Amino acid sequence: MALLDLSNISYVVKDKAIIRDISLAIHEGDYMTIVGPSGSGKSTLLKLCSDLISPTSGYITYNGRDLTSIDPENYRKEVGYCFQRPYLFAKTVRRNILFPYDIRGMKPDMERIQYLFDLLHMPMEYLERRNDELSGGEMQRICLIRSLIFEPKVLLLDEVTSALDFVNTSIVEQVIDELHNKGMTIVSITHSEEQSLRKANRRITVVDGVLAKEEVLR
Repeated sequence: MALLDLSNISYVVKDKAIIRDISLAIHEGDYMTIVGPSGSGKSTLLKLCSDLISPTSGYITYNGRDLTSIDPENYRKEVGYCFQRPYLFAKTVRRNILFPYDIRGMKPDMERIQYLFDLLHMPMEYLERRNDELSGGEMQRICLIRSLIFEPKVLLLDEVTSALDFVNTSIVEQVIDELHNKGMTIVSITHSEEQSLRKANRRITVVDGVLAKEEVLR
């Protein structure tokens, strides 16, 4: 049984089909990359997988359960999503990092936070920074830390390295590889041919909202 199963899903906005009749099975432990031209529907596909939007036809199941029957908050605890453009709320890094604990009514685990800051090559002093003091690469790493405070079973990544320099890209890629090696399922959109092939075991190509190609890489 697939961990995340998309069955004949379409997404139509004002009579325009953004995603058309896509069926796709994502299995536990997969590292799947998604490639295709800009505007082909890749990000929309990931938003459908994250339950940020719902298909206009077809259905999605997670662990065999229809996504519409799963509480969205519980689902997002298991399926994390990182946007292409990093988004930090409130005004400080601290508020973003503590947010996953706040919504669970839990006391922050500072050892876990320290581990993740070390993993992403960021000093703990960044907790006291204001969001507007961060570079784009630093913001992206803080967003990734926030998503990993409670490790999801599936991590959806929407071109998270596209705007990063070489150093930040290498750091983020190493972290993603380590998470996958520990068993996390990764689904990642990328425009980089080399990145799409390096670690992935499967790659799909989306063109004009259609699943044009599916490859088993290893």
